Amino acid sequence: MEEQADDRLAARLKQLRQEKTWSLDDLATKSGVSRASLSRLENAEVSPTAQVLGKLCAAYGLTTSRLLYMVEQDAPLKLTAAQQPVWVDRKNGFTRRSISPPSPGFAGEVVRCELRPGANITYDKLPREGLEHHIHVLEGVLIFSVNGQTYDLSPGDSLRVKLFGETRFETPAHTGAVYFIFVV
Repeated sequence: MEEQADDRLAARLKQLRQEKTWSLDDLATKSGVSRASLSRLENAEVSPTAQVLGKLCAAYGLTTSRLLYMVEQDAPLKLTAAQQPVWVDRKNGFTRRSISPPSPGFAGEVVRCELRPGANITYDKLPREGLEHHIHVLEGVLIFSVNGQTYDLSPGDSLRVKLFGETRFETPAHTGAVYFIFVV
């Protein structure tokens, strides 16, 4: 099942690049991801990390949820837990579940995230300046940095921010985090 999703993601990434009529070199320049890595991603030889996926989404002007939704097949309006798309970045210990995949006509998205202890994921580019995030921590500790500010979030804490520039999601070495992100 996961292999099929990786193959669909690879095909969609290639299709997006071709729709823009970009060469691999063009996309490498726009995303900051090497040409060789892009080729391996598009050929489903490797799976992208969260950072690489973030760079590609920024180059295409898409949120990660929207890209992953494009890979899923015919998402219904009601999703059971089994139908919710899950994407795993094993290298960074990050699991992302799309609770409400984006649909035409709807701007908001809800994502459930899990980060292992000691994780550190930095996104240096955004799909869109001013993207709004509402973060709510369920378990553990999340250290979130955005717009030159760092926020330590514990269970029950919520944060609402508009994103401009680099963002970073971290967890301390002794605990991971489970949290929701509401994207608008």
